Amino acid sequence: MKVLVLGSGQMGKGAAYDLVKQDSVDEIIVADIDSKCAESLAKEVGDKATPQRVDAKNRDQLMKAFSKVDSVVSAVSYTVNVLHTEVAIETGTHMCDLGGGWTIVQKQLELNDKAKDAGVTVVPDCGLAPGMVNVLAREGIEYLDRVESVKIRVGGLQQEPRPPLNYALIFSVEGLINEYIEPCVALRDGKITIEEPLVGFEEITFPEPFGKLEAFNTSGGTSTLPNTYEGKVNELDYKTIRYPGHGHKMWCLMKLGLMDSTELEVEGSKIAPRKVLEKLLEKNLPPTGKDVTLLRIMIDGWKGTESRNIEYELIDYFDDETGLTSMMRTTSYPAAVTAMMMADGRISKRGVLTPERCIPPDSFIKELRDRGLDIKHRVF
Repeated sequence: MKVLVLGSGQMGKGAAYDLVKQDSVDEIIVADIDSKCAESLAKEVGDKATPQRVDAKNRDQLMKAFSKVDSVVSAVSYTVNVLHTEVAIETGTHMCDLGGGWTIVQKQLELNDKAKDAGVTVVPDCGLAPGMVNVLAREGIEYLDRVESVKIRVGGLQQEPRPPLNYALIFSVEGLINEYIEPCVALRDGKITIEEPLVGFEEITFPEPFGKLEAFNTSGGTSTLPNTYEGKVNELDYKTIRYPGHGHKMWCLMKLGLMDSTELEVEGSKIAPRKVLEKLLEKNLPPTGKDVTLLRIMIDGWKGTESRNIEYELIDYFDDETGLTSMMRTTSYPAAVTAMMMADGRISKRGVLTPERCIPPDSFIKELRDRGLDIKHRVF
């Protein structure tokens, strides 16, 4: 099979690194608007990779690139995901992306019938959360006869936290602030509910050296899960894990208006506070260094007449051997696996479908475990 990896940033690199190692992948095209970046990544990951200059916003260039491959991993800004979905349908090429915006995903889902008619599968939101967590939640929900609650808790952290926020930019600052300001979608009493971000604090404990951490509401993590399971699951929510104290500091910045995109006039110039905050975070937060991804999904319900608790847990560390961060691995590997499963037929449904609606959990989880993502699962 041939796969196009669109974007040579951190997540594109993770996907390319994984795909070239798979026996079923004959060739990958590494594409970027900066030809030097594409060439550098292709050279780094190996002989199976071919570089190509592609502007992710240019329909004609995308059409040519998509037409050469069996499936595509779009690892660029979520703002072009609708365009990429349209191009995938026009060229008859399967595609997945890393998500990043609920309204964008909604527009992609509106193209479901066109994708189905074209015999194409497009899977938005194929990263970590949303993405991997959707498939894990699906497996747990389908095991039970009745589901009371689904609690999804995920965080990307430095192994050694440093002030002032005990956080580094594990992924894009744009995506980070979006999580902290946009509404959070949950299920309460079986119905879709909109909740505020940066509230709902709770304590969560992981094995040492992490110990007691905090978790709080952030947007995006549930993605389409509330829509998929409305009326079937009583309670479902998503919270981000951070070192204690981080959430309140970000809440203060938000309440002060520093995450606001509305321009203010300052000494004759107009500027959005959010733009200033983004630049300051990029400038002043410490380097990512060695990171860790923490994931826990807790599903409670009944199997027949007996109550059951299902737990998925992942503690994934920076890879010293490859130099890939844990966030790169846990975000890009699910997308790479999805691209392969679309191309080889293991994902057989057609249309624009979110992960929990089309990705077979057993095969997906096995693929991730084979890649060293040690997803633990227990029922008690």
